[in-house]
Amino acid sequence: MTTRRISWPDGKRFAFTIFDDPDAQTLAQSQAVYGFLGDQGFRTTMGVWTVEPGEARRNSGGETCANPAYRSFAQELQSRGFEIGFHSAAPATLSRAEIASALETFQEYFGAYPETMANHYNGDAMYWGPARLSGAQQALYKMVTRGRERNRFFGEVPSHESFWGDLCRRHIRYCRNFVLRELNTLKFCPWMPYHDADRPFVNFWYASSEAANYPSFVRLMTSEAIDRLEEEGGAAILYTHFGHGYADGGKLDSRFKEVMQNVSKRNGWAVPVSVLLRYLESQGNGQTISYSARSKMERRWLRSKMFHGTS
Repeated sequence: MTTRRISWPDGKRFAFTIFDDPDAQTLAQSQAVYGFLGDQGFRTTMGVWTVEPGEARRNSGGETCANPAYRSFAQELQSRGFEIGFHSAAPATLSRAEIASALETFQEYFGAYPETMANHYNGDAMYWGPARLSGAQQALYKMVTRGRERNRFFGEVPSHESFWGDLCRRHIRYCRNFVLRELNTLKFCPWMPYHDADRPFVNFWYASSEAANYPSFVRLMTSEAIDRLEEEGGAAILYTHFGHGYADGGKLDSRFKEVMQNVSKRNGWAVPVSVLLRYLESQGNGQTISYSARSKMERRWLRSKMFHGTS
């Protein structure tokens, strides 16, 4: 598929958004980052965990919506135009019944089921580990990871107690998979959102640009890279964790502020992930990806993972 230039709404020259995973994120950090982003005119997506699994089962730090203050803050952000996404039901592996309950709780808290999601490294992750890849790429992935992720993820496996694939297909529209060290996400994944016939429990997949923590975010978001994004008329969906170095002690990092102020001065369309993806569907995306196109993207991602540790 040849990358075509998208005509963005209202004469905007490019699109920009972020899906933020909640790992290690405190309420104070969330307030510092999102207060600033809102003031600068950005409307992005904040991933949340709906429920608290209990300390004995936790596999990651960070707030969940079981904290009333954090939940209230997330609801306030939603009322201001931010999107609340799904970063798995909890920072722990849950059973099907627990995930089903968590989805209903999400609907109760935010008025609808989540439209976008990003897997956490739970046993209930959807098409994760080797299942992200096909054919020769899957075999190479198993070799590179030395089999450590084999038989660890079961969200799409009907026989497993953590299976919730049918619930994912029923309630969630977009799921994140591949991330690469390229600011223009649409350039390396011009098909997104796309359907993958070999992974039918996910309606549509989207890609992201690698910015997992503060250092990688500012390395990616150079003025030159932002210039190219604007010149190419592209779209950036950044993957990050605002709990990883952006606002330690609740004080926002000055370099992050400079970078985002640079973007805010451009003629960009800054909308949540689902708004951007639905617009791309309206422009003809949202088709079933071919095996050759997916294999090409898999190979790029796998090379990046081997050399840079991409998520």
